[in-house]
Amino acid sequence: MSDIDTKVLDTIIDIAYDHLFLTDAAGRVLKVSPGSAAVYGMSQDELCASTAQELEQRGVLSPSVTLEVIRTGQPAQVMQNTSTGRRVIAEGYPVYWNGKLTYVVSRSRDLTDLQLLQDEYALLQQRFSEHLKRGGTPLLDDVLELDNLEVRSSLLREVVMLLKRVASTDATVMMLGESGVGKTAFAHQLHRWSQRNQAPFIDVNCGAIPETLFESEMFGYQPGAFSGAARQGKAGILEQAQGGTLFLDEIGELPLAMQTKLLKVIQDGSITRLGDTRSRRVDFRLVVATNRDLAQQVEEGSFRLDLYYRLNVIPVTIPPLRERREDIPSLVELQLTRLNQRYGSQKILHPSVWPELMNHDWPGNVRELENWMERSWLSTPGDQIGASDAEVQLTAGYPSAGLTDDECARRLAPGQSLKAALESYERDILTALCQQLPSTYALAERLSISQPSVVRKLQKYGLCITRRVSD
Repeated sequence: MSDIDTKVLDTIIDIAYDHLFLTDAAGRVLKVSPGSAAVYGMSQDELCASTAQELEQRGVLSPSVTLEVIRTGQPAQVMQNTSTGRRVIAEGYPVYWNGKLTYVVSRSRDLTDLQLLQDEYALLQQRFSEHLKRGGTPLLDDVLELDNLEVRSSLLREVVMLLKRVASTDATVMMLGESGVGKTAFAHQLHRWSQRNQAPFIDVNCGAIPETLFESEMFGYQPGAFSGAARQGKAGILEQAQGGTLFLDEIGELPLAMQTKLLKVIQDGSITRLGDTRSRRVDFRLVVATNRDLAQQVEEGSFRLDLYYRLNVIPVTIPPLRERREDIPSLVELQLTRLNQRYGSQKILHPSVWPELMNHDWPGNVRELENWMERSWLSTPGDQIGASDAEVQLTAGYPSAGLTDDECARRLAPGQSLKAALESYERDILTALCQQLPSTYALAERLSISQPSVVRKLQKYGLCITRRVSD
C-alpha cells in the first residue's frame, strides 16, 4: 500500500462516525478508529497491539464479528456486549486479494443510547397508562378527535398522547398492531401534528411493489436509464417525500436486497437515481408499520438486524378493536356518515344491531367493521340497517362450501347485480384467504394468478394479510 493510500485510509478511519476495525486474515488488529476506545475500554494503541482472539477471550468483544468472518469467509453481523457495559451492533466484511482472504473490515455502532431512549419511552408509556387507569384527567380534551373520529377508550387516548409528544421530533416511528387497526390513519395524523405538515405525506405499501421495480420506483431514474424508461426521467418516491413524511407500510414484506438499499439511504441521507452519477440529498421523516414480528424475522434471517434497530426507535402499538370497544360507536357513526354521503341516502342502524356490534370480536379490526358497514348498507333495501334479522348478520358475507342452487340465489341481495354479487364473493374469498395465508405471494399461488394482481385486488377491497408467518 502506497503512502498516499495509507494516508487516505487513516483519514477515513479517523473521521468515521462508526467504530472501524481493520484486521488481517489472522485476526491481528491493524487500525481502529479513535471513538472505539470509549466503547471498548482500551486505547487505540492497546487495541492495535491485540488480536481479535485475545479481545474476545478478555470479554472486550463478545463475540467478535471479525472471527466470524474469518471462520466463514462471508460477511457477518452480531450483537456485542463490551467490557464497558455497552451494547453494540457490529458488521464484518471480508476483503479478498487474488482469491485469498487478506483483510477483515468491521464497523460497529453503539446502541446503548438508543436503548436508553426506548426504555425511557416505555416508562413514559407505562406512566400514562397507570395515570389513566387511576382515573386521571388526560392532557387533552375529554372527547379527543383523530381524523374526524371521536376517541373515547383509554388505550387509544394513551397512544394519541404519546404520538403528540413525539410528533414534533424527527424520530423514526414504528407502528405495530394487527392488520386493520388503523396504522395508516395514525401515521397520517402524526404527519399532521408534525412541523412537516405542509410538505407531502407519501404512503407506500412495500408488499405492493414488485422487487424488479422497487429500485426504479423508490429511487427514480434518469432518461434512458433502461429500456422503457420515460423520456424525461422520473423522480422516485424518496424524492417525492422531500421535506415531509415517508410512510412505509408492510415493512416486513421488504426483500433483503431492498432492505440494504433502504438502510443506506437512512444512513447517508442521500439517493442516486438509476442511470445517474450524482447523489441527491433527501430529507424526510420516516414512519413504518407492520403486523409482523420483526424481531422473529431478524432471528430467521429475513430481516436485517441493523435496519431493525434503525426503524425501531419509537415503537407505537395500536390496540385491536376488541380491546377498545368504547370506540366502536364513533367508528360506526363515522362510516355510516361517509356511506350516506357517498351513496346519497340517509340510512340508520336499527337499535337491535348495536349489542351485536359491541360484542363482536372484530378479528379484522377497523377494516372489517368498515367492510361490514358497507356490505350491510348496500344489501339493505330500506332505511334501517338490521331491521330484519335475515337482512344483516355479522358473520354473513364469508364464503361457505356446499351451497345449493337455491341458497346461492338467495345470496343475491334485492336489487344487486350479478357483477356486484361476483365482486362481493371475490372480496369474501380474499378476506378468508388473508386470514389463512402469510403473504401476497402465497395468495397468488393459491389463486393461480400473479402477485401484482393479488395486490391490486386487495387494494380494491381495502384488504391486507392478517395472518402472521409464525401463526
